[in-house]
Amino acid sequence: MKSTTHLNLVFGLIAVAAFFFCSQPTFAETKIGKSAPNFTLVDSQGKTHSLKNYQGKIVVLEWFNDECPFVRKYYDSGTMQKTQANETAKGVVWFTVISSAKGKQGYYEPAELNARNKKEKAKPTAVLLDTDGKVGKLYEAKTTPHMFVINEKGELIYRGAIDDQPTTDGSDLSKAKNYVVAALDEVRAGKKVTFSDTKPYGCGVKY
Repeated sequence: MKSTTHLNLVFGLIAVAAFFFCSQPTFAETKIGKSAPNFTLVDSQGKTHSLKNYQGKIVVLEWFNDECPFVRKYYDSGTMQKTQANETAKGVVWFTVISSAKGKQGYYEPAELNARNKKEKAKPTAVLLDTDGKVGKLYEAKTTPHMFVINEKGELIYRGAIDDQPTTDGSDLSKAKNYVVAALDEVRAGKKVTFSDTKPYGCGVKY
């Protein structure tokens, strides 16, 4: 009797352990030089985008919060819009990603996002809505802006700050080294990215 009870207890523990192990979510690691984790998101126009469908293209991910002063530095000066326009004209797919949860700073309904986008003359390929924060957490996006560059092979080749001037002062842009533009220029030239992993700065993502 004791032996049977003991066996039942052992099998029960094994079953619980197996369930716990199998039920844990698995996340792809975001490592420089490795395949960037795939994701699927709907944009502010209602169109669905999957990263895997952009193999063969260079992709930029720009984490965004319209009310963040670090983001405003780039948009109020027109620098971000100009960068987006220049790079998309060269074939880059540029996704602005919003991971602000509903009710948090930076969250807007699609119609208002489109109106703001038009008013600011922003030029991304699309504005992707990550309201539940799954993609932001998958990529470990910490700030707005937080930038990622993925090459034609689907490999992550840059992540981090947009530049080397971690301030909200627009006058700093004239002396800033834009890490994203530098990475894009180097990958197009077939060179190794010099600064591939930098410390992001800005407002915390409002998950």
